[in-house]
Amino acid sequence: MTQTAKKKKGPRQKHVPQRTCVACRRTDAKRTLIRLVRDADARVHIDPTGKRNGRGAYLCNDPACWDQALRRHTLERALRMSMLHPDDQAALEAYARMLPPVTGVK
Repeated sequence: MTQTAKKKKGPRQKHVPQRTCVACRRTDAKRTLIRLVRDADARVHIDPTGKRNGRGAYLCNDPACWDQALRRHTLERALRMSMLHPDDQAALEAYARMLPPVTGVK
């Protein structure tokens, strides 16, 4: 095979990192999901920058996903911890209540 057939030149597609929601298992762009991180003190924080140190897990912007992750303990499994601290649980539930309801079907 000869190298006469050249690839087309043009703007290169930018790579968009993909992540999976731990509750609904839907894959989406990293920036559209919300990252939660477990720090060295076994506390869970919301990471808006996506750059904090620690074990991370991603959830959709859908309050139903947050409810499912907290109720079924999928968040604890994803973050490899036995149990969420009660203060962290309350903070995550409050954050989930502030999310706008998602309309339409996933």
